[in-house]
Amino acid sequence: MPEQTTTDTPALTLAGARKSFGAVHALVDGRLELRAGEVHGLVGENGAGKSTLVKVLAGVHAPDEGELTLGGRPAVLGGPADARAAGIAVIYQEPTLFPDLSVAENIFMGRQPLRSLRRIDTAAMRRRTRELFAQLGVQLDPDRPARGLSIADQQLVEIAKALSFDARVLVMDEPTAALSGVEVERLFAVVRSLRESGAAILFISHRFDEVFALCDRITVMRDGRWVSTDPVGQLTVGQVVRRMVGREVSALYPKQDTQVGDVVLSVRGLTRAGVFDAVSFDVRGGEIVALAGLVGAGRSEVVRAVFGVDRYDTGEILVGGRRLPRGRPAAAMAAGVALVPEDRRQQGLVMELPIERNVTLTRRWSLSRLGLLGPRAEREDAHRWTRLLQVKVGHLSDPVSTLSGGNQQKVVLAKWLSTGPKVLIVDEPTRGIDVGTKAEVHRLMSQLAGEGVAVLMVSSELPEVLGMADRVLVMHEGRLVEEIARERADEESVMLAATGQAGRP
Repeated sequence: MPEQTTTDTPALTLAGARKSFGAVHALVDGRLELRAGEVHGLVGENGAGKSTLVKVLAGVHAPDEGELTLGGRPAVLGGPADARAAGIAVIYQEPTLFPDLSVAENIFMGRQPLRSLRRIDTAAMRRRTRELFAQLGVQLDPDRPARGLSIADQQLVEIAKALSFDARVLVMDEPTAALSGVEVERLFAVVRSLRESGAAILFISHRFDEVFALCDRITVMRDGRWVSTDPVGQLTVGQVVRRMVGREVSALYPKQDTQVGDVVLSVRGLTRAGVFDAVSFDVRGGEIVALAGLVGAGRSEVVRAVFGVDRYDTGEILVGGRRLPRGRPAAAMAAGVALVPEDRRQQGLVMELPIERNVTLTRRWSLSRLGLLGPRAEREDAHRWTRLLQVKVGHLSDPVSTLSGGNQQKVVLAKWLSTGPKVLIVDEPTRGIDVGTKAEVHRLMSQLAGEGVAVLMVSSELPEVLGMADRVLVMHEGRLVEEIARERADEESVMLAATGQAGRP
């Protein structure tokens, strides 16, 4: 358990916070207490009220009821500027930097130090930026353009910006969702140094291993209400899950026994120079096969090549014994292959389009009459699939961007399941969604396998791999290095293979 260096007076408290949007009660009883020198975890399902609570702290939403105090004094935030002036900074999952400006210019945007005749003092701006990065223990060039920075470096720039405002309360909303393991460790080192300097940090994540490794206390929310706040040393993952969703951890992986059938997908000698080499495997109807490995092992590139999105140099792909033409997603779809991509926002959905249009994108011709798709047919079909997948929507005509991450993922699944696939490829199917929705996605995958669909799953979450897969195929540096049956698969065997250590003494 991390050490705490907290003071008696909380840096921030929120009590009895309520916020409604029309008939939707987003926040019913929001409570939070943040202490200086503490990393405080906030967990809950999508729709639990976390995002609304964060926006109250950021000054984006004014609560309908409730009391906010900072350093023991009542505070009223009239907007984001008031929150920044009060020392509250929010660092979101997706940083919002100006790509064509330098790192230093992004940090001091609108607050640049001035020389005589109101000219920007670029030397002072660079110097102050270096001081901020030194405080964080990182090295970034103040003159480097923001364009091309990794997500991890963009988040460090956002943290430096927060420090430049003298923020003493930092809210970090899913900051590790798009980071590699090395980048996560670097971010954690920065967060720990901020804690040691006396900052109060609110850390929001769906990843329990991170929450338990980093946080001092954990607050659980459910249905817009505070459920509990406890020191991390007094909690287990099972207890947190039960408080969040009212079910046991084992219920997250509802794997059902199935009758495995014939080979549906066969990949032979698939090679793309410098990316993956001589990859061969089969997936049978009724089974879930996991493609595991470290980031950069080539897993996503292989499944994208199978679907025809990415090219490959040699090899062949057969579905139901028939060879798929190379680089033609339309041919893959016609053969019964569906791909739920890793990046749902950029590759799985058209965020500006309505929910109903996104659901029917894969079947617009089959739903049309004489080449015309009427709004009634589209809406009825979308209603059927969103009901089957229990997608929580306001109106089907709303942009899909208005949905939570978990419900967006269900829309992507609806879009592809409606095609009646023989092969379902899911790339990181539960990334960035809450545990309750994860269980629903896993139930769907298991149900489809029970109906004879061949499921190929790419996942970086070992519990998901071990909980759902009938077989685990492990990749290392572009090569398929080991196949592990379900009864032999455990974390050690998968990680040894993923790091190239399998079979070594």
